[in-house]
Amino acid sequence: MPLSRIAARRLLAGALGVVLVGCGSVTWGRQPPAPPEAPEPVVAAVPMPLVPTPAPTPEPAPPPPTDTSSWAETTFAQLTLREKVGQLIMPWVLGDYAPEGSPSHERVAEFVHNQGIGGVIMSVGTPLDVAAKLNDLQGHAKIPLLVGADLETGAGFRMRGAMYMPGSIDLGGATQFPSLMAVGAAGDERLAYEMGRITAVEARAVGIHIPFAPVLDVNNNPANPIINVRSFGESPTDVSRMGLAFIRGVQENGAIATGKHFPGHGDTDTDSHLALPVILHDRARMDSVEFRPFREAIDAGIGAIMTGHISVPQLTGGVSEPSTLSSTMLTDILRDEMGFDGLVFTDAMDMSAISRQHRPGEAAVRAVEAGADVILMPADVAAAVEGLVDAVESGRLSEARVDASVMRILRAKEALGLPSERFVSPDRVGSVVGIPKHGVVADEIAERAITLLKNDRNLLPLRGTRSASVLSVSFRRQSDMLAARTFNRVMRETYPRLSTIDVESDADAATYANVLRRVRGQNLVIISTYSSYAGAVDALEDLAGFIDEVRRSGVPHVIVSFGNPYLISNFPDVQAYMLAWNGSEASQRAAARALLGGFDIGGRVPTSIPPLFTLGDGLQVPMKTQAAVDR
Repeated sequence: MPLSRIAARRLLAGALGVVLVGCGSVTWGRQPPAPPEAPEPVVAAVPMPLVPTPAPTPEPAPPPPTDTSSWAETTFAQLTLREKVGQLIMPWVLGDYAPEGSPSHERVAEFVHNQGIGGVIMSVGTPLDVAAKLNDLQGHAKIPLLVGADLETGAGFRMRGAMYMPGSIDLGGATQFPSLMAVGAAGDERLAYEMGRITAVEARAVGIHIPFAPVLDVNNNPANPIINVRSFGESPTDVSRMGLAFIRGVQENGAIATGKHFPGHGDTDTDSHLALPVILHDRARMDSVEFRPFREAIDAGIGAIMTGHISVPQLTGGVSEPSTLSSTMLTDILRDEMGFDGLVFTDAMDMSAISRQHRPGEAAVRAVEAGADVILMPADVAAAVEGLVDAVESGRLSEARVDASVMRILRAKEALGLPSERFVSPDRVGSVVGIPKHGVVADEIAERAITLLKNDRNLLPLRGTRSASVLSVSFRRQSDMLAARTFNRVMRETYPRLSTIDVESDADAATYANVLRRVRGQNLVIISTYSSYAGAVDALEDLAGFIDEVRRSGVPHVIVSFGNPYLISNFPDVQAYMLAWNGSEASQRAAARALLGGFDIGGRVPTSIPPLFTLGDGLQVPMKTQAAVDR
């Protein structure tokens, strides 16, 4: 059952509302109650003295305070209109090494100095480079910067995967977890909480305050090209249950959780990076499915919501506009009906669903008019600032509307402790980020999530005959240097004669013919597919045709999907089909161990795969015993 509003507030409330790195917590979303009075100190009983002592001379009472304003209020009172508008802007920043004077450094320094931005969204980089860059930017900022990052699968989602070329040496990084749908397949709220906790701890260590997670979209459309395994699943109940646990993990450990993408991006078949998705559901359906995880997260005290660039015309009077720009969606429903008073972030404003319709300045004004607090990744930072200033000065946008958002942002910065601790210690990063005990949690999620949907002739677990001739064929993007790296290494420990082939999405007919010639004569073929973060698989028709040819060859074969669970609909007659949910190192290691019987396989799909499988399906296969190994 979801937490009651009062219980959730008590659970998430931290001492005096101040978030400290690694230990603090705070209630967000709805307006928090006044802090309780401090309890009387407990003093151990001692014997009363037998001889009376003179009363001490009372000290004069201190003068009454002359200013009881909070940091947020004091700071707000000193801002000009342009400085207020700057607080609403959060541009994209690459986490690269950017020394003073380099183009990368000067680009962002201009945003800080000339545009007075209120924060940044951090992209890919190593943990130490990100920490150093954020410290540098914080040092340039008049007001502490609020820093967000897309950390849907942990801090490793943006700070993992750096490699030294040409030697292909993995330089390591932050902890990367399996996808949220893997957590849904494992079905354990404890694991969802731990994923949120570790994400928050590692994020705060490098200077990131807002992991833009969790995804609260209910993914009930197999054709969804953008959400897919980023969602916990297709059940509103389970998405809410896992989402609330993840949120607690984040917010009890010093960061602000962000539910996305309101009003719900799960039942779409269009990528909002490319065009405007339209959802045709009525209010009753939206209340029962799409809205439910967001409403329960708000009641539990989530600190931020990110909008989706999605049109829901039946809720906006037939108007086809992105929810990001709709006052009906952001003010009437999200603010007034659901009672959300936390931070509202737009999704990236340079996405085509927005940028094709409006210039950056106009888009920023419309988003603030609708009820957004933060303009995320405007296509042109200066144009967004100028557009908002002009809108206030012309009377189109009231300054009071801007003030409300600025105060939310400043109060969030104050609650995070940024006025006194805007910098992080690089020396601490190595003792917190990507440490082995965090990797143990990622491995547990990966193993608990492994889901087996087909196992004809009991192919799995594999016998592990060391003399067997095994071929591992990996379908991946050319840029995915880590695809199959861990998986093949673990498989080769059992099959020393393992041979491997990488097939890229632009492979021609001659490449496929060559691979098929290699298939014949093998004792086993393992075909693995590595999706993008949203589950997309390029050249799907070529992949399906190849798999069908492998099936016709009669060679024993197993398909492992490191991502999109719905692929089996394109080749339903395969011998064995296993879901590993994403290509993280933990998921690759778990998939290899599962094939070899290293642990019980017990995951269940958190989404149906029509017309083949229903919600909750999954074969339960016990680990291989020593007796089976001896045979």
